[in-house]
Amino acid sequence: MTRTVQFARVRTVPGPVSFARGAPARVLLTSADGFFLTLESIPGFSLPLVKGKALRSGELACQAGVSPDTLRHYERVGVLPRPQRGANGYRQYDGAAVDRVRLVKRSLSVGFTLEELARILAARERGSPPCHQVRRLAAEKLEQLEKRMAEMQHLKEELSRTIRDWDARLAMTPAGKPALLLESLAAGKSTALPVWPKRGPVRREMK
Repeated sequence: MTRTVQFARVRTVPGPVSFARGAPARVLLTSADGFFLTLESIPGFSLPLVKGKALRSGELACQAGVSPDTLRHYERVGVLPRPQRGANGYRQYDGAAVDRVRLVKRSLSVGFTLEELARILAARERGSPPCHQVRRLAAEKLEQLEKRMAEMQHLKEELSRTIRDWDARLAMTPAGKPALLLESLAAGKSTALPVWPKRGPVRREMK
């Protein structure tokens, strides 16, 4: 988790600084000569302050909305840096791990694979922003999605025709007789409907 402090200039004052409740906050840094440096608040300039509290696996998993097993899998495939371990042996993640896990989850939801993300993030860490590669991969995934959507539309139309054909077969099939629905799929659309002999009126013999 990060907190942003806006600042523009640095000035020194000979001692601790106090200010009234509600006044703009200043960051105090102790210099070597005993002076205090203050970062005066001003719009348009910011400095992120990272909280130093480490997160355990369960805490990170809860904040990111995944399971601890998923975190370990992300570490194995290289999309989440392996954390340091405390004196008690527990994993200790920094605050940036939450954003990384959320980035991975969101990327997976739009079609990227863990293998692709591992390559992309490794390139980032080497100082080679893979922006064009990411854009190219996204375009390929969109093309694949559009192709699958066209295939699904064709399947929908074919299934609708099949159901209409089956309804006609069922309507012409006497109760207790097979309508041969699946056989009609194997034979194709031109398969003739099964013809069953119509039962005529029952004639009673006169005694």
